[in-house]
Amino acid sequence: MTLLSVNILRKSFVLPGVGDPLIVLDDVTFEVGDGEFVCVLGPSGCGKTTVLQLVAGLDAEFEGQISLDGAPPGQGPRVGYMFQSPRLMPWMTVLENLRLVASKDSIASALPERLLTDFDLQAFMNAHPNRLSGGMQRRVALARAYAVEPKILLLDEPFVSLDVPVASALRILLLKQCRQRKATVLFVTHDLGEALFLADRILFMSPRPGKIVLEYQVPIKRPRSESKDLEAVREDLLRRFPQILSGLAGPDQGAVSEDLAGAVFRA
Repeated sequence: MTLLSVNILRKSFVLPGVGDPLIVLDDVTFEVGDGEFVCVLGPSGCGKTTVLQLVAGLDAEFEGQISLDGAPPGQGPRVGYMFQSPRLMPWMTVLENLRLVASKDSIASALPERLLTDFDLQAFMNAHPNRLSGGMQRRVALARAYAVEPKILLLDEPFVSLDVPVASALRILLLKQCRQRKATVLFVTHDLGEALFLADRILFMSPRPGKIVLEYQVPIKRPRSESKDLEAVREDLLRRFPQILSGLAGPDQGAVSEDLAGAVFRA
């Protein structure tokens, strides 16, 4: 069953001192099924974060239509959002940060405390964020995204800039929680290996103005190994679509070919 339907005909920004609007997204259309994990992969500046903001209802100025469980953004079911930085309230404890976004019923049922246990944070619930490592802060931010009891999780490069072992551990934790809580996820990344490890399906975007140039169904079941299972899949993907990563490198590092830019492929 389709949970999220996105049809963004155009999204542009008016920049101070610039005459013509900057077109960021152009004809971005896709769907996400209930319980599906979808990654959006693309270069910096292609509009990935803008897509998440439109889905979340944080920005309503665009041409097109977005429907989340049959309702417009901001008017439908609850959405959990995790940003590139943790954005925790520094004057609040870890537990207070989760309670800040949880409903009264969730607080009464001790959902924030249960989430901290599930995320192995129970020993830090009374600590302030500045006492935690970067990886631990991201773990708190992920638990907070679940504290709203979301129908869909929107994750914007949540593990960027972390050390490889820390990022790998958080990806495994995310997948574990997705299995337990049957979450639907829309996950933005620029890392092909991360996308192949996490996603059921990957949407590849072109450089700005961003559009989806390839929809790719990851062909192996979970559990997956980041080092073994996915290398052959990566090699096969790049063999079949050899320009997909050069096209994602940005306008100053090689353009998308006419064949790739003019159609959406499904693999």
